[in-house]
Amino acid sequence: MKEKLIDIFEYTHYFNNEIIKVIAGNISNTDEKIISLINHTLNAQQIWNARILGEKTFDVWQINPFGNLEGINNSNYQKSTGIIKDSDFDQRVQYHNSKGTTFENSIFEMLFHAVNHSTYHRGQINMLLKSNGIDPVPADYIFYKR
Repeated sequence: MKEKLIDIFEYTHYFNNEIIKVIAGNISNTDEKIISLINHTLNAQQIWNARILGEKTFDVWQINPFGNLEGINNSNYQKSTGIIKDSDFDQRVQYHNSKGTTFENSIFEMLFHAVNHSTYHRGQINMLLKSNGIDPVPADYIFYKR
């Protein structure tokens, strides 16, 4: 199970980087919504990792310097895979959401949400890229496995 979840985070890491590369290569045709969504996608994974590890979280919608996005993605991947290797998926973690409400979920639920959330927003980014005349990144999991 852990190996399969690591594979899914490798997929997430890979296609986040592909999206970052496409944006970088088309920065003059990229609007602020695309920049906001790629930042949000990376911020969210950092936030879930930090909640699990008891670390300081990013702000949900903070805009990071574009040159830092690949490094944030790499750090997210390292932390996520470290959590997978070192954690009991059934362990429950209490945390506060961005509005200050307290919740508790299992580590597996939190990790699964982080991956699913990234996939959702990459789809939105691809739609916006296409509407700006930029070829979208074919980012389905099966393309990664081919």
